[in-house]
Amino acid sequence: QVQLVESGGGSVQPGGSLRLSCVASGNIFSIHDMAWYRQALGKKRELVARATSGDREIYADSVKGRFTISRDNAKKTVYLQMNSLIPEDTAVYFCNAKINSPNYDYWGQGTQVTVSS
Repeated sequence: QVQLVESGGGSVQPGGSLRLSCVASGNIFSIHDMAWYRQALGKKRELVARATSGDREIYADSVKGRFTISRDNAKKTVYLQMNSLIPEDTAVYFCNAKINSPNYDYWGQGTQVTVSS
């Protein structure tokens, strides 16, 4: 079985920073794309950032210039550095990874990020 476990969420004031981490474990032969999604209360889950296996980074327009995704393949870990946080970033953040095949999607359990004064 494959598991994704996120950490690093919490509460922060506007303008603050947080760093999310997601570690993959289990029966893993290869990791393709790794990504972060978020879901705010009453809204659909949306892509925040994606780090492809070809080292390409894709960002939602709303986070460009503020968030940075990175991955450490040796540690099977993906990170999301979030700077200049605004209240609209408040959501549950989910790690997503395509593991052992581009067709196999795995999700973490989610970590809450709250931005408020």
